[in-house]
Amino acid sequence: MLATGTTVTTAGLTQVDREKIYQWINELSSPETRENALLELSKKRESVADLAPMLWHSCGTIAALLQEIVNIYPSINPPTLTAHQSNRVCNALALLQCVASHVETRSAFLAAHIPLFLYPFLHTVSKTRPFEYLRLTSLGVIGALVKTDEQEVINFLLTTEIIPLCLRIMESGSELSKTVATFILQKILLDDTGLAYICQTYERFSHVAMILGKMVLQLSKEPSARLLKHVVRCYLRLSDNSRAREALRQCLPDQLKDTTFAQVLKDDSTTKRWLAQLVKNLQEGQVTDPRGIPLPPQ
Repeated sequence: MLATGTTVTTAGLTQVDREKIYQWINELSSPETRENALLELSKKRESVADLAPMLWHSCGTIAALLQEIVNIYPSINPPTLTAHQSNRVCNALALLQCVASHVETRSAFLAAHIPLFLYPFLHTVSKTRPFEYLRLTSLGVIGALVKTDEQEVINFLLTTEIIPLCLRIMESGSELSKTVATFILQKILLDDTGLAYICQTYERFSHVAMILGKMVLQLSKEPSARLLKHVVRCYLRLSDNSRAREALRQCLPDQLKDTTFAQVLKDDSTTKRWLAQLVKNLQEGQVTDPRGIPLPPQ
């Protein structure tokens, strides 16, 4: 039931549409009517501007969405997730993405640590379509959070295992999942706190650099302009840190220094500019910083 005293607007909706939205939200609380309500609301999430506050402030709704997520955990290991189960939980995740994106509900969403409920899905490795869809939709929720460029989002994510989870997906996921995972890493790196965190120890930096290097090698065989763009941006941002810059001089893949990607980037002036800047950053002031990231012993 919608909580009393909560003011939400559904601008642009007719009275009939508005009543339908309220009805579906109320139907989320009942297991018998929940599946259809999830489907209908997930279809409407783009057209109802204030759906997120309506979901967050209505009684039992977030608990119902979390119940949908937890109900799937037994199907993860052993991996028995069906297409029907995947579609249903992804409708619930789409509504959580809506809540994560909205300025009025984002802080509460983080304070409740709701993203952590999605991490078991990001740990999965099965290549079947239901699992790929589940991982991609879960990444979409985290992607919606980082897209806001809010400091509190980065601060929260750095207290969790999101970086190693993204790195694993960047190494072995589908192209679309790799793209979203790399975008999340890029957004973390673009934040000063995130950059400092990743460059704080050699272990963290080397893990990121190793995965990015593997991706460049893979991209040289199976090009994707969109994925390459995010990879280059990650490298460029790492080069803003003096310690990482010193290490990158030793480990930047040759494919980023030669003409390997010239054809892929011929119409992408932004990525070409980033790549040129990256190479320039690594060429400038090549004096070893005594406090630099120590290279592992030969």
